[in-house]
Amino acid sequence: MNKITPKKLLNSKWTAVSPVNKEKHFIIIEMDFDEEGIVLSCVIEAVMSKRQVAIDWRDLKDQQRWLQGWQ
Repeated sequence: MNKITPKKLLNSKWTAVSPVNKEKHFIIIEMDFDEEGIVLSCVIEAVMSKRQVAIDWRDLKDQQRWLQGWQ
């Protein structure tokens, strides 16, 4: 399991284990918080295509889908 600190997610780099449409490298560009400052979701952007997708930040803990950093 990837260790993730929600406060350090913004601008962090991620590699998709199973790339789709040749999109492998991503950056966290935006985060949504609740009233108490707890992270609800984040937006990742593919480096090559600039396509943006909203995901649950907890999904990044799954090493079967995501690797921390660019591999």
